[in-house]
Amino acid sequence: MARAHLAVIGGGQLARMMQQPAIALGLRIRLLAEGPDVSAAQVVADSVVGDHTVLADLEAVAEGVSVVTFDHEHVPPEHLRALAAAGHAPRPGPHALLFAQDKGEMRERLTELGVPCPRWAFVTSAEDVAAFGFPAVVKTTRGGYDGKGVWVVREPSDAEDALAAGVPLIAEELVDFRRELSAQVARRPGGEVARYPVVESRQANGVCAEVVAPAPDLDPALAEQAAALAERVATELDVVGMLAVELFETADGRVLVNELAMRPHNTGHWSIDGAVTSQFENHLRAVMDLPLGSARPLAAWSVMVNVLGGSVTDLEAQLPVALAAVPHAKVHLYGKAVKPGRKVGHVTVVGDDLDAVLADARRAAALLTDG
Repeated sequence: MARAHLAVIGGGQLARMMQQPAIALGLRIRLLAEGPDVSAAQVVADSVVGDHTVLADLEAVAEGVSVVTFDHEHVPPEHLRALAAAGHAPRPGPHALLFAQDKGEMRERLTELGVPCPRWAFVTSAEDVAAFGFPAVVKTTRGGYDGKGVWVVREPSDAEDALAAGVPLIAEELVDFRRELSAQVARRPGGEVARYPVVESRQANGVCAEVVAPAPDLDPALAEQAAALAERVATELDVVGMLAVELFETADGRVLVNELAMRPHNTGHWSIDGAVTSQFENHLRAVMDLPLGSARPLAAWSVMVNVLGGSVTDLEAQLPVALAAVPHAKVHLYGKAVKPGRKVGHVTVVGDDLDAVLADARRAAALLTDG
């Protein structure tokens, strides 16, 4: 088999969706997968089964490869430093990825930079949480995602489960926000940046349910502020690849940083069908230090709706039904077994009428969820 150009750590749907632009760019991916039939391993021929927490497995997949990138942010920093010392280039690097891995480190660094964030503090006891004030959001500093590791605390007893977890925690103010936004940029090692339109992210049970690009009725000045903030964070933290800055748009017209993701992100899936260059292609271009592609939208509106596991258990059998009902919908299935609430795919519809685009995307996704 021909030598790979880059290694991708993690075999989820993000790595799977890197494969198609990699083919177009003539890039060969070697994958470190959690199992032989995980989402990305189904489409990447050069796959190695291993554990991202085991340095020997990382070294094996990186052998002969200059660039290493990621489907997730969970590789231990000391392993990333070891790969770098051995002549590989983790992108983003361990110095940047730390701020996506650890919310405490992220909050400290963004506060130092003067980036607008919710009020926050480290907490280790019920007394700390009470001193911070109610209501609050208590989060694990590491490992939480899609609503996991997050507790809304309105009185001391609400913090018991969080404190019993025995892991480092931070408390943040419960922000009075109008909606959630996401600002994405791609950044090359030399500093070239491509900005995507700021989008609205709509949540259900702590999980991203749908994304509208661009965010409807967003004040142009606030959109520029959010995009410039994402570019500044990428530059200050020396991010290479895609960066998603998840934001709260507050009721009084500000933006506050909620989370960072240093990889392709759910809020950018619309770009596969709705932008000149998808987030996956620009991630590959960035980490391989190739000129970035245009992030310009192809239509007035793009709507992405996640397909979350529901009563439809045979997605392949149901696919013709969804495509017949909404033939202009773009359906992306991840090759995953259906489990309740699990992200098993997404649907994107683009067009000039937001109401029609939103209705069609929701209809196609619903047919793949509950028939």
